[in-house]
Amino acid sequence: MKPSIDELLGRIHALETQIEQEYGALRTEFELRRASLADRFVDLQRSQKVGLWTYLRHSRWPVVLTAPLIYAGWVVFALLDLFISLYQAVCFPIYGIDKVRRADYLVFDRTDLPYLNLIEKFNCLYCSYGNGVVGFAREVAARTEQYWCPIKHARRIRHAHPYYPRFFEHGDAEAFRQGLERLRQQEATASDPPSKETP
Repeated sequence: MKPSIDELLGRIHALETQIEQEYGALRTEFELRRASLADRFVDLQRSQKVGLWTYLRHSRWPVVLTAPLIYAGWVVFALLDLFISLYQAVCFPIYGIDKVRRADYLVFDRTDLPYLNLIEKFNCLYCSYGNGVVGFAREVAARTEQYWCPIKHARRIRHAHPYYPRFFEHGDAEAFRQGLERLRQQEATASDPPSKETP
């Protein structure tokens, strides 16, 4: 006798339930294995950690003696950060320039690495802050230069910011006078900095 549709549907449902249970068991096993590997990975990274006293003992004295000069930069970077933040908050809305997102430049994701000791974590924090502030300041300065003085230099400059290729040629007074306002309006409507390619 042929099984009825209800019986077939019941078997299908039972098989689906069984598959779901098997899949759930495999998923649980996979998660446990992944957690185990993650723990082993963290343990492996921790095994590479150099203790504070060992780190200090193996540091060269000239490096240790220059540390106060290096760390004095905190004050400079903090003042620059404060000035740039205040400057763009006050001036950019007046000029119609999009503000630079500070959070895009200040990234602190290295201090939780398990293979770094306390001094190395502090150094990573400091480097992230210093380079982030400089990058933030460069972007604010580049947008300011584009607004006020988008003229290329007579000499080639190294590592020009991404707005530079759109600047007017050095000595081309007519293009500067005729195109300055147009360039300002184009950039006021753009949400991202231009690519390095010229338009």
